[in-house]
Amino acid sequence: MRQTLRTLQIAFTYIGTIVGAGFATGREILQFFTQYGHWATLTIILSTGVFIWLGTKMMILARRIGAESYEDFNCHLFGKNTGGIISLFTLLILIGVNSIMLAGAGAMFEEHLGLHYQTGLLVTLVGSYLLLRRGIAGILQMNSVVVPLMLSLSLIIIFNTIDHPEARHFISLVTERSAFSAWMSPFLYTAFNLGMAQAVLVPMARHTQDDRTLAYGGIIGGLGIGFMLMAAHFAMSAHMPGILKFEIPMASIALRLGTVVQLVYLLLIFLEIFSTFVADIYGVTLQLAQRLPISRSVITAAVMLTCYVFSQFGFSNLLGLFYPMFGALSLVWAVRLIVTPMVPPGKPGAFEKTTATPAPKSVPRSTRK
Repeated sequence: MRQTLRTLQIAFTYIGTIVGAGFATGREILQFFTQYGHWATLTIILSTGVFIWLGTKMMILARRIGAESYEDFNCHLFGKNTGGIISLFTLLILIGVNSIMLAGAGAMFEEHLGLHYQTGLLVTLVGSYLLLRRGIAGILQMNSVVVPLMLSLSLIIIFNTIDHPEARHFISLVTERSAFSAWMSPFLYTAFNLGMAQAVLVPMARHTQDDRTLAYGGIIGGLGIGFMLMAAHFAMSAHMPGILKFEIPMASIALRLGTVVQLVYLLLIFLEIFSTFVADIYGVTLQLAQRLPISRSVITAAVMLTCYVFSQFGFSNLLGLFYPMFGALSLVWAVRLIVTPMVPPGKPGAFEKTTATPAPKSVPRSTRK
């Protein structure tokens, strides 16, 4: 029973880390999948397979090498020097993504709750700082509540879209985009998101008891991500092209299901933004704490302040600028993960902290003359 619970926690944390602002609001899915029309269904299936394969490999490999942070993991993939550079690059990406998370919270508060944009930013920042005091345990517990609710709401949206006159658009939707762009998109998308997810999945895997739990968690998590991708694409395809004008397109679909469902969905969007923001800040803090002689609380506050500054540029603008660029650069990381051989089970990890007491050195006996 305990192993089953841990497996589900890993799966839900995997899903919750991927399902951030761009995913939960629908903007990310529109950009990487739905805009490619009839190709999107097949590319979502491909993306799901990659999430299962590489996500599981990343967690098991991280556990076997004893990686405490994503910097340890990158040093294993690329070597110490290149791995350090890649980790700094990942740090920049995470700061950009967290800025998008904050901007998404602000957009939601402003567009659908009638509150000020800055209110969403400040609520997210304060709540995140408080939750981060609990460490990885708080992240696991939060995703164990939020993700099942998101999966349930995805089912509700599917059932309510089936009767829509344009429900079959997800199969026949016409697009002017090239087939090459359509088939590159899932690789860019998965590479980017897996590169970001390592900030949470690596330290979580390090503290998991066995590989089997990680394997099942990775499979269930990958399937859950694929299901939510397909559900959102199915619903948004039925409302194309008009849905493109909305800052938060999935919330506009929830609006058609009644006030109660809309409020629940908006709350879940915020919680997903919040949980992913917390997870990413946690990963950045661990990485910087290995480099800087500063307390974690100060590092966390500094990173949050940086994200707050960049979040002032708006949600859609940031999403359109950062995601494709970071996705392309993350392909290098994903390819390296693919070609890196798996460490055999039972072999001491490169980053394991040894606790054994070294044997005393023999002291030469001296004699007086």
